[in-house]
Amino acid sequence: MAKSQQTYSKIEKEKARAKKREEKQKKKEARKAEGGSGGIQFAYVDAYGNLTDTPPDPADKIKVDAEDIVLGVPKKEEGEEEDSQRTGKVSFFDSSKGFGFIIDTENNEKYFCHVSGLLDEIFENDKVTFELERGMKGMNAVRVKKV
Repeated sequence: MAKSQQTYSKIEKEKARAKKREEKQKKKEARKAEGGSGGIQFAYVDAYGNLTDTPPDPADKIKVDAEDIVLGVPKKEEGEEEDSQRTGKVSFFDSSKGFGFIIDTENNEKYFCHVSGLLDEIFENDKVTFELERGMKGMNAVRVKKV
């Protein structure tokens, strides 16, 4: 006769599964006997942002028009615009490669400068005026003019 395919580990795993099913069934019966609410509990948010179990008073509701809600960043107004003309000093410029760096005199930030953004020819240690424009890797100096 052929030997049984049941090994010790298979038998142990099956016993563990049966025990788990039995415990789960006991927990289920205990919850039913407890007589819980059986439904989903609700939580409400009060006017101060705290969670409560009591619903809010409908008399305290505030009417908000959908048009009054601003999504995203508010548009800049014309009066808010920064002084776009900045001054700085050329810290490095390689004319053979066509790029360099300018250090802003106000905040000592270093900005990339490409030969395509030059209005005058510049060299190292020149004082310049420039404007900033967002580039792929940060802010770039454009419209660079020697002072």
